[in-house]
Amino acid sequence: MASAITSVDSAVDGERGRIFRDQPRWFSTLFMVDMWERFSFYGMTAILYLYLSAPESEGGFGLSTTNAAAVFGTYMSLMFMSALPGGWLADRVLGARKAVLIGGSLIAAGHYCMSVPARPSLYLGLLFVIAGTGLAKPAISSLVSSPYPNDTERREATISIFYMSIQISAFLAPIITGVLGEKVNWHLGFGAAAVGMTFGLIQYVAGNKRFGEVGVLPERPIERDRLSVVKRRVGYAAAVVVVLLTVDIVTGAFKFQHVLALCGLLIIVLPIVFYRALRRNPGLTEGDRSRLVAYMWLLGGTSVFWLLYAQGGSVLSEFAREHTDRVILGWEVPASWFQSAHPLFILILAPFFAMLWLKMRGKLDVPVKFAGALLFIGVSFLLMSLAAAVAVEAGLVSPAWLLTVFFLQVCGELALAPIAISFAVQIAPEGFTHQYLGLFWLFAALGAGLGGRLAALAENLPLSTYFLVFGLLAVVAGLLIAAGTGRLRRRLVA
Repeated sequence: MASAITSVDSAVDGERGRIFRDQPRWFSTLFMVDMWERFSFYGMTAILYLYLSAPESEGGFGLSTTNAAAVFGTYMSLMFMSALPGGWLADRVLGARKAVLIGGSLIAAGHYCMSVPARPSLYLGLLFVIAGTGLAKPAISSLVSSPYPNDTERREATISIFYMSIQISAFLAPIITGVLGEKVNWHLGFGAAAVGMTFGLIQYVAGNKRFGEVGVLPERPIERDRLSVVKRRVGYAAAVVVVLLTVDIVTGAFKFQHVLALCGLLIIVLPIVFYRALRRNPGLTEGDRSRLVAYMWLLGGTSVFWLLYAQGGSVLSEFAREHTDRVILGWEVPASWFQSAHPLFILILAPFFAMLWLKMRGKLDVPVKFAGALLFIGVSFLLMSLAAAVAVEAGLVSPAWLLTVFFLQVCGELALAPIAISFAVQIAPEGFTHQYLGLFWLFAALGAGLGGRLAALAENLPLSTYFLVFGLLAVVAGLLIAAGTGRLRRRLVA
């Protein structure tokens, strides 16, 4: 692997403009897998909330908008949170390559379950998709960034290009799943995502030989005795959950909200517990711990960002369905199609952001980019506050409001998500890469989970007030990080 990295670095040093062609041969194979994973993710984002909140008479799940938003937010946060055990398994047990294969298989199985028109199959399918995403995403991120361990800007640019390219399927996913789900049958929409992920797996297996030895072995293999201890602890924890659930059901006290409450508790507690455990890990030096403490400020900003961003598939989808004029030439555009705006804008903007990071090498450091991301997402919600106020007077508003909001949010996403992934790889000590990536996704999960719960406020507050409050929260968070940039910079590079 070292020789492969050296050869790639040499090509990059000789001709920096050829970002895509200078990648290892396996880059295109990994690209195809992640492209179909994005199809799965955006297809789910487009129709899950709408399906959950649609009346049973229309083939939907029949939840209230409050409960549908809570389920959607919990699903999003658990997907992020699953990066912790998934990253650990890839880092210590499976290796990145096997983690991608198993994770993709679970995602496909989950969507096949959800294509079955039975209520229990929805929950089983969601669990499979969550587990599979947790395995696949950290491993893919690690493999993509592995050729550039010592070149921050080059790594950020490469991840941005990768991030852009896979959005082709992400753009098509809401269109395909939306038409199938809203106009034909919801379960056909879930089934389309299953077929797409299956194609990705076939391509991955066919191109497996291109990887050579990259990602075959875990970075820091766990000792057999320690693995046995972990298995026992996981078994005990699973047994406790099963017993509590069984007692809840047998006594007749079970409500679906109990599961949501337990998940909400995990979403809040686990990021803090994991951070404290990682900080005390004897494998970290004092310098590593100092950087980790400074990184916590950025992780807090990450939570605020995803608190707002994750509502795109719930609160903003509801706004698209109920308050947006979607009739074009006599045909009503599915509300789910607005979810294609995100990947479309990423396709357009990612090359410019990649070139910006290279051009501003050394001038725009990570805290500045995080602050900018929060300002973008905050302004987008302030704009939504105006759109909601206009909707009160006009009834329906122009789609241009939502499209502008999504444009601003994508600017924020490109200034945070690929940068955060690259930075986690940069500051992670050897053997801790997947755990640092998992830490980032845990705090993203915290934000997404809180966003799903707080979305209930949209039922009780005027929408203009709701968007105003969260928009101001993100703007203030961005200004605080911007004000502390100098101190954070010193701590992070120490």
